[in-house]
Amino acid sequence: MLQDEILTLLRSGGGAYLSGEAMSRKLGVSRAAVWKAVDALRREGYAISSGSNRGYRLESAPDTLREGELSQALAGRLVGSNLAGLEPVDSTNNEIKRRAANGAPEGLAVLTDEQTGGRGRRGNTFQSLKGKGLYCSILLRPRLVLDLDKLSTLTAWVAVAASRAVEACCGLRPGIKWTNDLVLGGRKLCGILTELELEAETGEPSAVIAGIGINVGQTDGDFGPALSRVATSLEQELGSPVRRADLAVCLLRALDDMYAAFPAAKADYLAEYRARCVTTGHEVYLVRGEERLPAFAESVDEDFALLCRMPDGSRRRVTAGEVSVRGLMGYV
Repeated sequence: MLQDEILTLLRSGGGAYLSGEAMSRKLGVSRAAVWKAVDALRREGYAISSGSNRGYRLESAPDTLREGELSQALAGRLVGSNLAGLEPVDSTNNEIKRRAANGAPEGLAVLTDEQTGGRGRRGNTFQSLKGKGLYCSILLRPRLVLDLDKLSTLTAWVAVAASRAVEACCGLRPGIKWTNDLVLGGRKLCGILTELELEAETGEPSAVIAGIGINVGQTDGDFGPALSRVATSLEQELGSPVRRADLAVCLLRALDDMYAAFPAAKADYLAEYRARCVTTGHEVYLVRGEERLPAFAESVDEDFALLCRMPDGSRRRVTAGEVSVRGLMGYV
C-alpha cells in the first residue's frame, strides 16, 4: 500500500524533510499520488508537516501497527522481512496457516489491531480487544531441524524472546510461568501459542507458527471482574502508555535473534528460561481436564520440561498440560 511505503520513507528520513518529487521518483508514482497518500495518513492521525521547497516531515504518529511503522526498523532481518498488518482478523495464527498453505515465505509476520477469535492453549479463548494489545504471529520453516523433540522446545524459546522484548521496550522484567505465560506481579501479561504443521506425504515438519498476544493498554475495566484478578497489562504495570509499534519492533527483533540462535544457543536460552521461571520452587497443581494433582515444582530439565515432586515422594516429568501455581496471584 502506498501509504505504508510513504510512511517507511518518512521514518527513514531521520527527521529531515523529504521532497514529494524525490518520493515520487523512488516509488514510481506521481507527486499527486504522494500528496494523496500523505493526506490519508494525516486523516489517520499522523502529524506530517510540509512546506514549499522543503517537502514532508513526520512529526508524530498515532499508536498503530501499520507495515510502514515497522519495515524500516526490521531491515535485514528474516523475521519480519514480510509483514502483513490486518484489521481485524479471526486469529493471527489462523491467518498464518492460511498463507503458509499458499506458500508464504519464512519470516512472515502477521499483526493485527484486533482478533475476533483469539486462541490460547487447549482451546482456550484469548481476549483480544481492539487497540489494546499486540497480537502477532510469525511463520518459521526450520527445514534443518526436523527433530520433533527439538522443535517442541520452541515455545520456551519464544517465551524467552518475548520476555526480552518487553524488557528492552519497557524496562520491565517479566517472569515465565511454565511453560509459556509471561507474568508481572503474579498476573498474566502475555500468552504464547506455538503450532506445528506437518507435511501430509512425509509426516515431516513443514512450518512452525508462533503466536504471541501481549496485553498493552488494558485496564481492569477492559478485563472485567473475572480477568482483572488474573491479568495485567504493560500500561497498568508502568503507569504510562506503551506504543505498540515500538513493542512490535522489539518483539520481532528478539524473535529473529532467537531463530538465528536455534538450536545452537540452547544453553543460553535454557539458563535464561530457568532464571525467569516463576513456577519452580512453588507448590503447584498439575491440571489435566478435571484432574488437579498437587505437586511441588522442583526444576526445569535440559529439555524445558518441568520436574515435580509428588506428595508420595515420587518424581514426575511434566511435558504437557497446565500447571497452576498455588499462592501466585491469578493462578491459585
